[in-house]
Formats: sequence, structure tokens, C-alpha cells
Amino acid sequence: MKTNTALTITQDLHSLTIHLAGSLDLRTIADILKALDTLPSPLPPLLRVDVHAVTHMDDCGALVIVHLMRLTENQGVTLQLEAVPKHVQELLDFLHLDTLPSSGPSKPPAPGLITRFGKKTIKVLDQANKHVSFVGEVTLALVTLLRHPGQLRVKTTIDYMKRVGVDALPIVGLISFLLGLIMAFMSAVQLQQFGANIYVASLVALAMVRELGPIMTAIIVAGRSGSAFAAEIGTMKVSEEVDALVTMGFRPTLFLVVPKVIASVLVVPLLALYSNLFAIAGGLLIGVGTLSLTPTAYMTQTMNTLTIFDINWGLFKSAIFAVLISVIGCFKGYQVRGGAASVGQATTSAVVNGIFMVILVDSILAIILRYWRP
Repeated sequence: MKTNTALTITQDLHSLTIHLAGSLDLRTIADILKALDTLPSPLPPLLRVDVHAVTHMDDCGALVIVHLMRLTENQGVTLQLEAVPKHVQELLDFLHLDTLPSSGPSKPPAPGLITRFGKKTIKVLDQANKHVSFVGEVTLALVTLLRHPGQLRVKTTIDYMKRVGVDALPIVGLISFLLGLIMAFMSAVQLQQFGANIYVASLVALAMVRELGPIMTAIIVAGRSGSAFAAEIGTMKVSEEVDALVTMGFRPTLFLVVPKVIASVLVVPLLALYSNLFAIAGGLLIGVGTLSLTPTAYMTQTMNTLTIFDINWGLFKSAIFAVLISVIGCFKGYQVRGGAASVGQATTSAVVNGIFMVILVDSILAIILRYWRP
């Protein structure tokens, strides 16, 4: 048995009983709480609190009950108040101590697999609906532009052509040159075994013009320009400049999106053609330097391998990739809500979604080409 000024503790095999007596107020609860800290751990399955001898309890004294409630809940023990006087019960009801007060916001139960799947499905469908609506707005803006060409901001479009095309020339040229060099070097290791060194030129030219040139150019443009489009429009959304354009009577899609789309469609195919030339130059370096080929033989084999269809096919794919990258970048910018963090998320999303769509569409076009020209 342990005693305190207003507290007595008794224990048996299956329960522990706390007898509270006297006045529970600011002067006495400090000693009571210290005594409660000495309770055995773990507690028995049942904790009884006898308060029939409590003559007075204020809101400070009610902290004793709160402490016991939290202690028993943490240990999974049943708390039972016994012989509660009327004045104590009225105070407990007033303070809503019929349930355990939470020390912080309660966490909602984790959603199940079906719930998470449903929420994700709804989110994807909502995004798809917004994508379709945005593509429709861009299409209507382009139709309006065809009917009224004077509405195109020519200087802005030329500026975007410089940003997307001219500013990307160094990185596109370097990466394409190294890619052509690597392809020629790796293929030469195998073709040399069969005395087919000359076909290194065919492999590099065909792979770059049909596939790797357009797709590598598109990936670079998505990283540079797609992210820039999303960040620019997203920043305008945060600063409410887009709303100001609407207030002034401008169509934001025609004013902001169309120049970016047109500039991308005009310069990305040219960038892809530029990429092809540098990749062939990289292959030429390996062919002349390690395969004992002459520049004339290498270039003759390249021109014999390529056809006008191959070149046009690569340019066609590049134009499609340009539309995808510019539209996705602008769409992600329009989806910005909040502050700077949302702009960063939109920029990242624009790059990831742009590259994904480029690869997906390229795969579809490769299958179409396979069955179109067996």
C-alpha cells in the first residue's frame, strides 16, 4: 500500500484501485501526478478510480482524470470510475471527459486498396478531361488564327523560335555527334568480324534519321523548352497575370500558347535534321579513323541507304513531338495552383510527361511504319 495526501493505491491480481479523497485543485494535483508516475508498468487489465471521497474538484483537478485516461489508452487498459459524486460528474460532463481528449489531431484510417485505386482512377479521368478541353481550346485558337492571321504575335513567335531552336543548337549538336560516334564504334566491333565495315554508315544513318535523331532532339527540347513553357505560364498563374489578360479581353490560349506551339513546330524538325548531320559526322569519324574507310565511301554508302521517305518520316515525327511537348508544357503551366512549390512541380511534371508521350507516340509510329512498309 502507498499513501499520499489525497491518494491511496491498492492492487490485487487482476486490477489496481486508486482512491482519491479531499480537494483536487491546483494546490494538490502536483503531488497526485507525481504519485501516479510511480504506478507499476505494465498496468493490470483493469484500473479502478474511486472518487466518492472527493469533496471538491476544479478544472485543474480534472487533469488527474485526463492523465489516467491517456495512460490507460496507451497501455490498452480499461479505466473505470467508481462512486462518482454528483458535483464531480457535472464537472466531467461540462469538460466533455466522457471520451479521451486527443493530444493532437487524430489520424484518419489509411484508405484501402480499392479506395486508393478509385481515387487514382478519378484523378486520371479528371486530368484526361482537362487535357481534352485544353487541346480543344488550342485547336480553336489555331483555327481562329487561320481566319485572322494578324492576331499572331510574330515578334514573340520569332523569340520563341530562337529559344527553342537556336539556343539548343550547341547541346543538340554535341549529344548527336557523340551518339553517332558511339553507335558507329559499337556496331563496328561486330561488323568487322564479317568484313562489313561499310555497313556502319548504313546503320548510323538509318537509325538516326528514322528514330534516334527525332527522339533525342525531342527529349532535349522537352527538358529545355517544355519545362520553360510550364514555368513561364505557371509563374503567370501564380502572379494572376493570366487573370489580368482575361480581364483585358485577351484570349490566354491564343496569346500565350499558340506562339509557343507554332515556334516549336517550325524549329524542332530543323533541329532533328541538324542532329542527323552531326550524328553522321560522328559515325564518319569512327569510320575513317578506325575502319579504314574513306570519307567518300562512307558518305556514298550513307546516301545510298537513305531515301527521301526516311528523311520526311523523321521530320514528320519531329513535328508531332514538337506539338506534344509544347502543348503538355503549356497545359502543366495552366494547372499551377498555389505558390512557387507548385510551379516547380508543374515544371517537373511537364518534362516527365513530355518525354513519356514522345516515347509512347514514337513506339506507335514505329509499329505503323513496320506494317505500312514491310
